[in-house]
Amino acid sequence: MLKILLQDTLSNPSSLITIVLGIIFPVLLYKLWSSNKSSSTNNKNLPPSPPSIPIIRNLHQLGPHPHRTLRDLSRLHGDDLMLLRLGSVPVLVVSSSDTAREVMKTHDLAFCDRPRKASSEKLLYDYKDVSSAPYGEYWRQTRSACVLHLLSNARVKSFRGVREEETKLMADKIHNSCSSSSAVNLSELFAGLTNDVVCRVAIGKKYSDDGESGRKFKKLLGELAELLGIFNVGDYIPMLAWLSHVNGLYGRMDKVAKDIDVFLERVVEKHMEHVDDLNEDRHKDNVVDILLWIQKENLLGFPIDRTCIKALILDMFSAGTDTTYTVLEWAMTELLRHPKAMEKLQNEVRTIVGHKTDVTEDDLEKMPYLKAVFKETLRLHPPVPLLIPRVSRKDVKIKGYDVVAGCQVFINAWAIGRDPGTWDNAEKFEPERFLNSVVDYKGQDFALIPFGAGRRGCPGILFAMAVNEIALANVVHNFDWQLPGGARGEDLDMTETSGITVHRKLPLMALPKLLTKSTVI
Repeated sequence: MLKILLQDTLSNPSSLITIVLGIIFPVLLYKLWSSNKSSSTNNKNLPPSPPSIPIIRNLHQLGPHPHRTLRDLSRLHGDDLMLLRLGSVPVLVVSSSDTAREVMKTHDLAFCDRPRKASSEKLLYDYKDVSSAPYGEYWRQTRSACVLHLLSNARVKSFRGVREEETKLMADKIHNSCSSSSAVNLSELFAGLTNDVVCRVAIGKKYSDDGESGRKFKKLLGELAELLGIFNVGDYIPMLAWLSHVNGLYGRMDKVAKDIDVFLERVVEKHMEHVDDLNEDRHKDNVVDILLWIQKENLLGFPIDRTCIKALILDMFSAGTDTTYTVLEWAMTELLRHPKAMEKLQNEVRTIVGHKTDVTEDDLEKMPYLKAVFKETLRLHPPVPLLIPRVSRKDVKIKGYDVVAGCQVFINAWAIGRDPGTWDNAEKFEPERFLNSVVDYKGQDFALIPFGAGRRGCPGILFAMAVNEIALANVVHNFDWQLPGGARGEDLDMTETSGITVHRKLPLMALPKLLTKSTVI
């Protein structure tokens, strides 16, 4: 871990003296720091912890895939509740549905704050977005705007035409590749689909076909996702925050933040040209217009400024693109690995749709196996395996243990979804388990919490799953699929990326075969 953190800095010999001084000085202070910390917790019944080392404490144990290593550490040291010390920050790791329920329901109010991170401060308008904003009146009002005006069931339905149009365009691209018998990069197609849908919904147009401007915007979104998920040592060891200046991390964040702000400022200015026309009947085309209408009518009870509007638009991109296409990518991966499940889903979709070319959203309600496939995918592959960290606002007891105020909380949704104490054949992909089950992913069933739960649960569940369902249904309806080179499903590489959102490390490549009308059920 330290090698990774320091490698960019160590490549510059002139910085070696600075590094030595920067490391030795904290070590000299360690005894004073640790004695102060231990005196304040001597009388606490703290959760079990693995051994740690000075300064970095347990940081070195996270590894490139923390959701996996934390699951293993929990089994070894704490089972469903474990306390880590990541540098100077105490972190509670939750690995069971029962404990998750205590955190996100029983004591939800005590755990509804967010940690302060440099990436959120620099990239998300100083915590002005909904996902990273500290708990308080501002967060309550902006979340209310999302729930009531931006992402309500009625609003999501109003964007149906966008989803169906963009899905058809994706299917046309796949259709064109059939004649050349070439493999399709499904990861790229799914990412493009979600980005285009979110662009049209958020700002009223898409930029994928906008030449150089579109390429720059796509690159910006990629850099934003990367920087929001990157590990920053200064968040956990403040005395080493200077490393992020030396290795250029803060500089990258500042540049991306500035470039995104310039782009969003142009977008808002363009929409401001028509602000006087916004009224009850004309504010439904995109999120920018909705927010400007809310601002004009003062619907939240307090004025929202330009920064708030830009932060909420940015939330649509930071939370609505990367995580959405990840679910599609993993769902298709599992179907390619399990031909019987693929066949069962295709039979369901083709029976409902018949000889129609395209699946519509009206058809989706009659597809229980499609919904089961997504539940099983979300169980095995939650897009944000550790959810977004929370922070305790006060001292509280969980499972008889003392959790101090200011403690971060990692809820390991990935480990909870694979808990053998909850799920039969926990590591196997079996959508059938959900066909006669009332378990859902909307935050009421704590054994399946890919979108979180409670006050800090994701408000965009309906939007994300509407995109996923229409896309996957069309992909399996119109085409048969196989892996390139005659590869078998069990040989498909399942290696994950590292970061806050977990994708496939390698793009998902597959060969489509166009279905003829005579072969449709």
